[in-house]
Order: sequence, then C-alpha cells, then structure tokens
Amino acid sequence: MATQSRVFIFGAGKVGAGLGRALERAGYAVTLRAKRLGLPKRPIDASFVILAVRDRDLGPVAEEMRARGLVGHRKVTVVHCAGALGPEPLAVLRSAKVSVAQMHPMISFASPKLTPSLVRGQLHVDGDPAAERAATSLGKRIGMTPRTIRGLDRVAYHAAAGLVANGAAALAAGGVDLLERAGVDRRTAAAMLGPLLRSVADNVEAMGLPEALTGPVRRGDATGVGRHLETLRKLAPHVVPLYVAASQLQLPLARALGEAAAEGFDGIELVLKGEHGASAAIRGVP
Repeated sequence: MATQSRVFIFGAGKVGAGLGRALERAGYAVTLRAKRLGLPKRPIDASFVILAVRDRDLGPVAEEMRARGLVGHRKVTVVHCAGALGPEPLAVLRSAKVSVAQMHPMISFASPKLTPSLVRGQLHVDGDPAAERAATSLGKRIGMTPRTIRGLDRVAYHAAAGLVANGAAALAAGGVDLLERAGVDRRTAAAMLGPLLRSVADNVEAMGLPEALTGPVRRGDATGVGRHLETLRKLAPHVVPLYVAASQLQLPLARALGEAAAEGFDGIELVLKGEHGASAAIRGVP
C-alpha cells in the first residue's frame, strides 16, 4: 500500500474508531492505536496522522511526538479533531516536512462501535496550507463537506455544535420520558423519535430556518401550546422548562414566517411567560 494512502490514528475512542472505519471503507490503510497503549516506539509510517484524543492531551502528545522523532522523517500531515481548538496545540511539530491543522467533524459520534453517517457532514479544516489541502481531500473521500472559515470563533462554533447535538439528545430523552408516561415503552419511544429527529435534520439542511419550523408555535396556536403545558405539568413536570425554552426560541422564527396573525404569537408569548413565572415562583426565584 502506497504511503500516501496510509493513515495513523492515535486515540481509539468514539471519534477515532468511527473515522478509522470510514477511512477503511474509502480505501485507506488505517492503523488505529489506543491512547492507553501510548505512542509507538518507531517513527510513524503514514502520510496522514489524526490525533483523536481529549483537548487537554493534544499539547503533551505533540510534544512527545516531536521529542521522540515520530514524525518529520517524511512529508506528513498531522491534524487533531478538537472543535474548540485551532492548530496551535500541534505547532511544535511543524517543520519542512510536517504540516498541521484542526480537522473537526461536526458529527455526533456516540459509540466506538457505531459509525454515524458522514455523508454531507461538515468538516472544519484550519491550519497550514498543505495540511488544509490534505485534510480537505481526505474529508471529501469519506463523503464529508470540508470548509475553512477564517476568523472563526471556535468556542462559539463548538458551543453551537454542542447545543444542537447534545441538546437534541436531551430533548429526545424528555420526549421518551413523556411517551413512556403516555403508555409507550422506552425502546419503542426511542424508535418513534429517531426518524422524527432525522426529518428535522433533513428539513434544516434542505430549507434552512425559519422554514424548517413546524408545529403549534408556527401556526400561532396559543391554545395548543397551553394544552401541551397543562399535560406536561401533570405527566412530566421536569420537561416543562425545556418545552418553554424551546418554544421561546421558536417564536422569532414563527413571527418571521408570518403564517398566523400577530395576536396568535402574542398569545403564545403570554402563555410561556406565565409558565416561566409560575416555575420561578415554585423554585423561589425572585
């Protein structure tokens, strides 16, 4: 196998294992090494190295790689997968033969045994020009959409990814709880909500916002929102704050769409404010 088709991944957790399987399917020869085994003793024989370790470990791993001469004996690209960090943690590795970059897949990797679909997934690439080119090429080979956004606030970018990915999982957990109390077993509830989440994702990607919004807030249905809240208070009161917060974020989208009279949206706002005030009073918040 030609060296340019070899990829070394250090870190065999959710992201490392998932990327490794995707790269193998794309025709790369992949060496996946768990962090608990430590770095290899000999120079790494690959043209592309992925450090799939925790943010705090990137600097120390890069320092050890440089000190032990594991890269630099041939041309190689070294990237990390951290969303909130640029290429700086890998700067010590830069040389005439080593280029470095951030290569963050905006994809939810939830298990080391399951590879999510990477098709059309966003891949943020930022670093040395040679590393950007190599990471972009690799990303396209596995079906992703590489892009480089200059001047990106990486912490805000990572927070947005976390809000959507982790927030969606939390909302789904609330939905599962509510369905269970409505008479649906948990496994079936999850099976029901998974396709719903996928349809939302498809709508967001295809239509953008506010067009992807659906439901009673879009329709200006204050009565419907009130009924939802009444049922939630009885069956799953812990979900009420999530419902209120999500509905408040929906209101500007619904107003922008303008498919209902302003009075309907005003009514929803009053219902939500009343619920927020009631919840605060129960918690003893002034």
